[in-house]
Amino acid sequence: MARLIECVPNFSEGRNKELIEKILDEVRKVEDVKLLDYSSDKDHNRTVVTFIGEPENVLEATFNACKRASELIDMTKHTGEHPRMGATDVIPLIPISDVTMEEAIELSRKLAKRIGEELNITVFLYEKSATASHRENLAEIRKGQYEGMAEKLKKEMWKPDFGPDELNIKSGVTAVGARMPLVAFNVNLGTNDITVAKKIAKAVRASSGGLKYCKALGIEIKERDIVQVSMNMVDYTKTPLYRVFDMIEREANRYGVNVIGSEVIGLVPMNALIDCADYYLKVENFDYGQILENRIFE
Repeated sequence: MARLIECVPNFSEGRNKELIEKILDEVRKVEDVKLLDYSSDKDHNRTVVTFIGEPENVLEATFNACKRASELIDMTKHTGEHPRMGATDVIPLIPISDVTMEEAIELSRKLAKRIGEELNITVFLYEKSATASHRENLAEIRKGQYEGMAEKLKKEMWKPDFGPDELNIKSGVTAVGARMPLVAFNVNLGTNDITVAKKIAKAVRASSGGLKYCKALGIEIKERDIVQVSMNMVDYTKTPLYRVFDMIEREANRYGVNVIGSEVIGLVPMNALIDCADYYLKVENFDYGQILENRIFE
């Protein structure tokens, strides 16, 4: 079996298609790296990219894309609904086949070191790669966003893992880390009242006493004149999508608001959606061996 890792970098640009394509071209041109998916959102002003390949090739593609983003994106001019702190905001590495989590951690360190030294960008290691417990959660690293990073970097507890101690004004800060697959899952509400979305997000996210493995924010989708509960489900095997969807629907009903739809950003493990189908269809004695694609690829 081939050694494969997946990379899902998030870039702080979701409106300029020409610029986005230039970043994507840095991935496309690396041999034996496959671009699986990319998704841009104008309101978030963010693009999420997914590619896979041999570890060293993926690291090369990721570094090149990060370098290109640093040349093309000026964080002093960036605005968007999604929290962000850098041109290349976050770079997760996910072991897929014949790569251990420990190896993925070492790869993340290698990549972070190169970004810090060659691009002069402040880098924090997060999730499994974190060098301190307060850096495991990306939300804690990103707190204050780009606008607050210059002051944050002056604090001893936020001394960077790699790169300069002072903020790179144009490119901001990047987080790099190894993690398991997560699902970027958003639920849209039939209202433009952002306070409703924020109250529901607080109710469902783990840090506020909600569902474990759920990170959530209330966000405005101005283009559609609605609001959204935007989430990262960091372990869908322990907190499934249907559970958080049900909870959001119940909370929305308290405010007289309907759930009008949901969306998955980027790729999603097949089992995360099969769990939902099994739950809502109430299939009795369901076995994953009954799934045609599972049998084909055995």
